[in-house]
Amino acid sequence: MTTEDDIALVKRQELELVLPALDEAVAFEIGSSIRARALEEGLSLVVDIRTWDRQLFFSATPGTSADNAEWVRRKINSVRRFQRASYRLVLERGEVPFSPQSGADVADYVIAGGGFPLRVPGAGIIGSLTISGLPGRKDHGVAVDALCDHLGRNRADYALSEA
Repeated sequence: MTTEDDIALVKRQELELVLPALDEAVAFEIGSSIRARALEEGLSLVVDIRTWDRQLFFSATPGTSADNAEWVRRKINSVRRFQRASYRLVLERGEVPFSPQSGADVADYVIAGGGFPLRVPGAGIIGSLTISGLPGRKDHGVAVDALCDHLGRNRADYALSEA
């Protein structure tokens, strides 16, 4: 697959992996499934699920550090500001810091995979599901897999190829 193919697939993920609703119960179900997968597969990761005004779920598995939570914070900011998956920013721009002219200070924003916008019908993007701990493409994949599972979608229909 080309970068253009990957961008098109991520855009499709963003448009089709829409939650009917997002509340504490939904966040707990999705977040708990990610945590269980991480523990089963020995993945060191942090997961954060939130609406823009508050955190609904947070978990860290063994092997993570405060740095992972900081990466999550910066990925969330990027998803909120640019209204797209943080991995799409990587594909569109490369993993280079934002320029000073963008106003997106590198202390608060990052171009790195793992932040996924959470969309609800009639409301648009109201929050994010964010993963940190793996390489960015894999962080993104964990988020997409969890949304597919929650929505009863086939993971393979939305999976990026192994890089």
